[in-house]
Amino acid sequence: MKGFRGLKVWQEGKELAVEIYKITQKGAFYRDFSLKDQIRRSGVSFPSNIAEGDERETNREAVRFFYMAKGSLAELQTQLEIAFEIGYIDEATFRQLDEKCASLGKKLGSLIKYRSKGNGRKERGNG
Repeated sequence: MKGFRGLKVWQEGKELAVEIYKITQKGAFYRDFSLKDQIRRSGVSFPSNIAEGDERETNREAVRFFYMAKGSLAELQTQLEIAFEIGYIDEATFRQLDEKCASLGKKLGSLIKYRSKGNGRKERGNG
C-alpha cells in the first residue's frame, strides 16, 4: 500500500468516518438533518484532507492540509460532545469515539512534525 492509503492515520480516520456514518443513520440523528450533516462532513473531511495533503508536491503544502484535517478533527470532537449532551449518543459511544479522535490527533501531530522537517516527500526543485 502506497501513498495516502499507506498512512495509518488516514486508514483509521477513514474507519472513523464510516463509523460516524453508521451511527448517524439511526436514532435521534435520523431527523436532525443539520447536526447529522455537520458531523458527517467533519468525519469525512479528516481523512480527505490527509489524502489531499499527502498527494501535494511539497511537504509545506502537505502540512497545510494536515492542519486542516486537525481542524476537522476538532470540529468532529465538538459535534460528538454536543450529540452526547443532547442524548443522541450514549456515554460509552461518546467515550469510545472521543478516544479514537484523541489518538488520531496524536498520530496526525506526529505526521505534521515529521513532514515539517522535510521527511517523506521530495521538495520541489530537489530532483
